Amino acid sequence: MDTRIHTLPSSAPGSVSTWTSLHYGTPGRGPKAVIQCALHADEIPGLLVGVHLRAHLARLEAAGELIGEVVLVPAANVLGGAQALLGSQIGRFDLGTGLNFNRGYRYLTPGLLEALKGRLGEDSVRNTALIRKACRELLHAWQPSTAADALKRELQLLAVDADTVLDLHCDSQALMHLYAPTPWADTGVALGRCLDARVVLLARESGDDPFDEAVSRHWWELREALGDQHPIELGCFSTTVELRGEADVTHELAERDALGLLRFLEQRGHLHPSAATPATAGTGVDCVALPLEGVDPLTAPVGGVVVFTRELGEAVEAGAVVAEVIDPLAGEVTPVATRVDGVFFARSKTRWALRGERIGKVAGAKAFRTGKLLSL
Repeated sequence: MDTRIHTLPSSAPGSVSTWTSLHYGTPGRGPKAVIQCALHADEIPGLLVGVHLRAHLARLEAAGELIGEVVLVPAANVLGGAQALLGSQIGRFDLGTGLNFNRGYRYLTPGLLEALKGRLGEDSVRNTALIRKACRELLHAWQPSTAADALKRELQLLAVDADTVLDLHCDSQALMHLYAPTPWADTGVALGRCLDARVVLLARESGDDPFDEAVSRHWWELREALGDQHPIELGCFSTTVELRGEADVTHELAERDALGLLRFLEQRGHLHPSAATPATAGTGVDCVALPLEGVDPLTAPVGGVVVFTRELGEAVEAGAVVAEVIDPLAGEVTPVATRVDGVFFARSKTRWALRGERIGKVAGAKAFRTGKLLSL
């Protein structure tokens, strides 16, 4: 295992931040996988999954079971991990800029279309290598002005030439679920089954350039733009894995999730198929792929006390009341109903909401939203 320490530019005299990537296997002798933990630094389940993965990857490397390279970023966001406000960790947003650590990555397609003119040929493998090289060149040309953007550039550089990228997050309170690219729907469902996820939410573009899309979106866009002239592979499967809720931090869950991720890496050709990757009993959860455009984000129409009337995992019909918001001064009760038939898969852990605040999500089968599909 090769440990690499990455240094971020100093934000002020005397301050230095570093982050670590752990490299298992042999680069260049097979596919590359990147597993990134807690880009939102206050989403803790991924950090513990990373601890469990370290032990398994070390064992698999020693046994010669790895094919190519598997990179683990055990704590992706040292900047957010050091942020606190009035006793609460603020790991989702950069306090200096107010920007989300999982938004604003480089959109590479326009630059790639320009950089690749006259360079692609009839060999898809050679084309893949050329595209990855051009991606790295574009990212090296990015000169970030803040430490947060410098971190984003380095994380994108580390993953942009990978075949598989798994970005580990969690929701507030939720079922296990995934966000995956529409062109990789079947692979997303395969990962969902390895993790006993209930839903895989699919989108070609969710808005605001999150990390997972920044390392994969250009592949299908290049194929659509140039595929009639040159063979272009879908060179990277990337996904955001939502490891249930913020409080779901146990060794039992982390071990189960780590093994599920390893089973998926085996399916993707990063591990030799063998008994070295122990299996765990599945829960029998039926994993389905649904459009991200079909998710109904439930918002509080007024401020007050939030009382959920339906449990996570329940199937609900359009018009069903999922929660109530109660004004403790007037005693008035305002129902919150879903607009779609679907599964109630995520909700806020807090029981007080301001008007317009998102308090839950229902995943439906019919796309009806457009524009920016993710929360802030």
